[in-house]
Amino acid sequence: MAELDITRVDKIYHSRKGDVHAVKALDLIVKPGEIVALLGSSGCGKTSTLRMIAGFEEVSNGSITLGGKPIHTLPPAARGVAMAFEAYSLYPPLTIGENMSFALKSSKLPQAEQDKRVKDMAEMLEIADILNKYPSSVSGGQQQRASLGRALVRDAGLYLLDEPMGQLEPQLRAILRGRIKHYLREHNCTTILVTHDQTEANALADRIAVMEGGILQQYATPAQLKARPANLFTGTFIGEPPMNVFTADVTTTAERVSFTVDGGTTLSYPASDMSEALRQRLGQTPRISLGIRPHALQLGDGPVRGKVMACQWLGDQTHVAVDVAGRTVVSVSQERVSRATGSDISLNVAARDLHLFDHAGGNAIAHGGTLA
Repeated sequence: MAELDITRVDKIYHSRKGDVHAVKALDLIVKPGEIVALLGSSGCGKTSTLRMIAGFEEVSNGSITLGGKPIHTLPPAARGVAMAFEAYSLYPPLTIGENMSFALKSSKLPQAEQDKRVKDMAEMLEIADILNKYPSSVSGGQQQRASLGRALVRDAGLYLLDEPMGQLEPQLRAILRGRIKHYLREHNCTTILVTHDQTEANALADRIAVMEGGILQQYATPAQLKARPANLFTGTFIGEPPMNVFTADVTTTAERVSFTVDGGTTLSYPASDMSEALRQRLGQTPRISLGIRPHALQLGDGPVRGKVMACQWLGDQTHVAVDVAGRTVVSVSQERVSRATGSDISLNVAARDLHLFDHAGGNAIAHGGTLA
């Protein structure tokens, strides 16, 4: 096990059309044996970060150390890093089994141990029946699992997984997520996973680094990201369906704190629902962005009124889309709900479920009645 330390790392791509600053002053520590996900939309800098760690991209500024040893100036083969590529990168002349065992050839492991590792890994990834086939004769999903297996059978200080299950059907992906996490835990593998899939990040990672525009937005556990997002971007990016966001004008008195949102609806709460420090802050912040998670926007008698646009039962929860003053919000219920399209509906939200953000900059002000 080894700790990975990324310090003030930049990645700048130079071209005739101008420079692209893909990663900006990134600071990130991955503890020994920890599984970390780099999560973000396309172009956020997560893959560039992974490739700099692996050595396939040069670091423009900053440093990367693994186990206390600087590796950012070393060639890829000297870094002690194993990588599973999104694009598979299997050797066409070799069978699937030979591809998976390729990195073990230079090890001092006995041949029997090499064969056992490949066999066990293939069984875990459900590709044991294609070990004698060539990459061109198997599916994209099977090639992706072979690429993942080739990385995981190695003894490495760090494992880098680039969208390792993007080609798999949902049912198999769900099964393998559990198996892979158990394997990484059992072998104390320090791991970085790149993904745009929140479900995958939440299922596999101990901590998630949310990136956007080359900047690390927040680095925290999945539960912390959901409950206490550092800014409006993270609040709306994390969670499915996304957080409902309103612009709100704030009024504070000794008895109550009120938020007047888009369309004139007012959410009013006893002052005791908010900490004194928060009330003081809101007294100086007349306009905010107010976030409400869909599961916290409760159906029933409440001040938020609108018309039902859609009501969908998804097998384990109901999603109700509501037009509130010309904008769409979503409420999620764990029970089966039947509401006719076009019917009037009322919604409510408790003070403990409010997320408050600075309207201008988007930084979090408070969550659940206490300062962020």
